[in-house]
Amino acid sequence: MIVQINNVIPAKKIVFNLLSFKKPILYLILILLAGCASTADMPYYDPNMDFASIRTVAVMPFENLTNDKSASERVRDVFANMLLSTGEIYVLPPGEVARGALRAGISNPSVPSTEEIIKLANIIKVDAVITGVLREYGEIRSGATSGYIISLSVKMIEVQTGKIIWTASSTKGGISMKDRLLGGGGKPMNEVTAEAVYDIINELFR
Repeated sequence: MIVQINNVIPAKKIVFNLLSFKKPILYLILILLAGCASTADMPYYDPNMDFASIRTVAVMPFENLTNDKSASERVRDVFANMLLSTGEIYVLPPGEVARGALRAGISNPSVPSTEEIIKLANIIKVDAVITGVLREYGEIRSGATSGYIISLSVKMIEVQTGKIIWTASSTKGGISMKDRLLGGGGKPMNEVTAEAVYDIINELFR
């Protein structure tokens, strides 16, 4: 390995030095770099939407694709509270959303149709409705190492037309190569959840 102080090492020399490692060491470096990453799909914004006009939203129960039956409600609560704490948008209390969904005759509030969303909005008087899908949540194991993971996607629907005007997703946590090599259980579930929700909300106000 070349150690050079007070000088910039040319890019070609860095590539050469990496390639000069024995293959097992090079593979280990690449795996370590890959194991530290979290993922997030590119968010979508409707270019014709004035997001400043969105002042009140309803966060619907999240669709739950995990084995933890109560996970979606916990994540929905975190999401709604963190969105409300921004001070930019008023989030309707879940009880009011539930009563509105009942009056609107929505059979499955996690996956409402466009017509159901428009009808609900007329009842509870919101500017937009947010739905979500919780794809992963909880503990995962690899050998003797464990960690926590969450994968969440959300979308915002404008209630006048029923159009999707914003989508975002985030996956946080998991087991990194550092955890595999050095042991440890990774970050706790509540911290991993907060990080994923923060990423998504941050995309909304970017």
